Amino acid sequence: MPDCAKTNFCPASFIECVSSNSVYLTSSASGCPTVAKDVNIFFDELEGVNSPSKDDDSLLHHGNLTSTSDDASRLEVVGEEVPDKNKTNGLYFRDGKCRIDYILVYRKSNPQTEKREVFERNIRAEGLQMEKESSLTNSDIIFVKLHAPWEVLGKYAELMNVRMPFRRKIYYLHRRYKFMNRIEKQISRFRGWLPRKPMKLDKETLPDLEENDCYTAPFSQQRIHHFIIHNKETFFNNATRSRIVHHILQRVKYEEGKNKIGLNRLLSNGSYEAAFPLHEGSYRSKNSIRTHGAENHRHLLYECWASWGVWYKYQPLDLVRRYFGEKIGLYFAWLGWYTGMLFPAAFIGLFVFLYGVTTLNHCQVSKEVCQATDIIMCPICDKYCPFMRLSDSCVYAKVTHLFDNGATVFFAVFMAVWATVFLEFWKRRRAVIAYDWDLIDWEEEEEEIRPQFEAKYSKKERMNPISGKPEPYQAFADKCSRLIVSASGIFFMICVVIAAVFGIVIYRVVTVSTFAAFKWALIRNNSQVATTGTAVCINFCIIMLLNVLYEKVALFLTNLEQPRTESEWENSFTLKMFLFQFVNLNSSTFYIAFFLGRFTGHPGAYLRLINRWRLEECHPSGCLIDLCMQMGIIMVLKQTWNNFMELGYPLIQNWWTRRKLRQEYGTQRKTSFPQWEKDYNLQPMNAYGLFDEYLEMILQFGFTTIFVAAFPLAPLLALLNNIIEIRLDAYKFVTQWRRPLASRAKDIGIWYGILEGIGILSVITNAFVIAVTSDFIPRLVYAYKYGPCAGQGEAGQKCMVGYVNASLSVFLVSDFENRSEPTSNGSEFSGSPLKYCRYRDYRDPPHSPVPYGYTLQFWHVLAARLAFIIVFEHLVFCIKHLISYLIPDLPKDLRDRMRREKYLIQEMMYEAELERLQKERKERKKNGKSYHNEWP
Repeated sequence: MPDCAKTNFCPASFIECVSSNSVYLTSSASGCPTVAKDVNIFFDELEGVNSPSKDDDSLLHHGNLTSTSDDASRLEVVGEEVPDKNKTNGLYFRDGKCRIDYILVYRKSNPQTEKREVFERNIRAEGLQMEKESSLTNSDIIFVKLHAPWEVLGKYAELMNVRMPFRRKIYYLHRRYKFMNRIEKQISRFRGWLPRKPMKLDKETLPDLEENDCYTAPFSQQRIHHFIIHNKETFFNNATRSRIVHHILQRVKYEEGKNKIGLNRLLSNGSYEAAFPLHEGSYRSKNSIRTHGAENHRHLLYECWASWGVWYKYQPLDLVRRYFGEKIGLYFAWLGWYTGMLFPAAFIGLFVFLYGVTTLNHCQVSKEVCQATDIIMCPICDKYCPFMRLSDSCVYAKVTHLFDNGATVFFAVFMAVWATVFLEFWKRRRAVIAYDWDLIDWEEEEEEIRPQFEAKYSKKERMNPISGKPEPYQAFADKCSRLIVSASGIFFMICVVIAAVFGIVIYRVVTVSTFAAFKWALIRNNSQVATTGTAVCINFCIIMLLNVLYEKVALFLTNLEQPRTESEWENSFTLKMFLFQFVNLNSSTFYIAFFLGRFTGHPGAYLRLINRWRLEECHPSGCLIDLCMQMGIIMVLKQTWNNFMELGYPLIQNWWTRRKLRQEYGTQRKTSFPQWEKDYNLQPMNAYGLFDEYLEMILQFGFTTIFVAAFPLAPLLALLNNIIEIRLDAYKFVTQWRRPLASRAKDIGIWYGILEGIGILSVITNAFVIAVTSDFIPRLVYAYKYGPCAGQGEAGQKCMVGYVNASLSVFLVSDFENRSEPTSNGSEFSGSPLKYCRYRDYRDPPHSPVPYGYTLQFWHVLAARLAFIIVFEHLVFCIKHLISYLIPDLPKDLRDRMRREKYLIQEMMYEAELERLQKERKERKKNGKSYHNEWP
């Protein structure tokens, strides 16, 4: 569903911003022990020998907490009252006050003990607190629980430029005209008769979520008095806390050496098995959310977002962003916007289809096909295919009219404009989201160099112009050679796809004759449809098999290029995978749309593949029915398969894990597992992050736009799939996956450029589909030039009388080649052997001066097709550029709000600083301290 619902939490205080009838499991204790040290312990051989091993079994007991925090930290909580609920819910340390911000998991049997010891000592040196506990199900698995005290959070929040609230926003009213006020009053009066916002969250039954109405600024400890701090334990929300801890873990050393740092490397070499932030408790509750409120954000997300009962409601994007971070929030914002924009496209596509249904009985072309009992068509394959009456293809002619009618051109233009409007308005929507989520002024920090890049080029270094520090350097010649090899690999894989399509073509050519000689009359009479249907199914299986190969090839080629940073690696891998999957998915569709039946020759002089197999011809009613079958089957099968794999695989994996736990420990013991144990048994997020989710939707966008002129129902199928997709993805993120790290992002990245490329390609392909694949242009040429209304400027149905006969050429049966001559002589039609048969083309009759040469009508049709392609492309591209120019990327009201906010922030900061200086001056006067006034 569209993502318009505003459900922001004010980031000032969690307790302040939720409804009073809600129960949230948050720590409100202010006496959490803190151990902040400003030193960093590096690898020390003596210390590593003398210090006890943290992996020692004597320090751990099965299912019991074992603290490895400093003694002072443990002594500070002695004698204090600790909430029992915090002790048992698995979200806090043993003291029930320090919230768990991050979990590390390792196996005691792993030999990387020394690296873990040094890493964990350096973690404590950074000020993080730590506790360990062995797993209840496997004593070999150890959980390391990490907590960041206030001092550490403040220090790194300042380094990371984390924006925090410091003042309530002051809104101002826009100047409105009286006419607009009257219209708004009438609209509001009309809305009073309608149900109360059924698409939005019901704030009476769900917790009241306040808007994000606070000005924010990068956190600064020197100006801490400017920020709204009601409770230090809830000032930084859970997602921000885990992000800060992850930032620390990525920069802690585990061995002496400038390259021996970071949690990612310890995960890659097996020192740690997993690392993740905790979910905020269970997503289910015994009590109804309508009567008792939500127990935590995860429960709230499940009830108002991931539950199937709210499929028609808007997404609570601000709550998604608060729980999962801006990067995942932007994905669901884009998916919701794309789904919402599909509504007009699906409606117009359905209208085009229904227009074809209503005008079916008035279509002169389909009438003539159905009444053409005396027109005998030539066989569509060698030997086994019989002669057939044109009227036998009556059903196919009617089905073709459903998709290829007078509204098709309008729909193709509409979809090209729709794609542009979708992208332009998404830029505006993204700007609003970036403003609401404080991403306008956010810039990605200087990325770290990939470990593989450092290991490969550590011998060559040069000065980084930004940081001023030496870093590994890749020579230009080496980079070019690797890119050439990678490009060659991409070209080779595209050739593999073309070879697969070539194999499908051979299959179609061979099996059409086989089905024509089949014993069953149903298959024998519909041999071409059976050939197309089976070829599409086989093509789908080949697509799915090649996708597995492409992923490995793309990984190999990307690693061969040796990208410098993770973002460069991700962009390179994304581009390769998209190219592979796009070519793999659409190559057969391009063949059917633009090559099937175009280069077959004519009876008596057929073009053959390897001088053996006669190329496949189109059905007597045209090739559009084959393209519709290809798109419909591939689109439905692929979306069904993707949805099953996205949700079915993690469901089966988690079900199997739960089943084993029930068998070993029983149901009651399983429910008492702490949160870190439950989360560890969930499936980790995909190794490539949101890549699979984006790729699925981008490929669907291509199907929806590129060949939409041949299949107007594609937007409707995409809309129905996306309504399910949003809830599937939400359910998967909330219930089946471990909680991903809340990372920040300003937009959808390289995917936006890919969407723009698909939009441009869609204009070209739709122009060719209308001009080449459909019969729209030949019908127009006949109506204006050769039909009964020629020269009168009319093109109604009465002007199409005789079109079918004019579009068919005559062939002398005795001119058949020996290997093409059918086994039947056609005597079953008239009682005597046939002398002539008809075929789709514009050629002279056999007794003309130039037998089977192209007629003048053929050249008129060809010129009209080329002219239509040029006019259509230029017209649509002009409209697209005009729309892009007229629609600004930033809404005017948002621009004004940003300027006013910037002005107010400067005023507030100046006033706050002036107030502080005045207080200091008064204190000095009270203390009797004199000071000299300096100029100015």
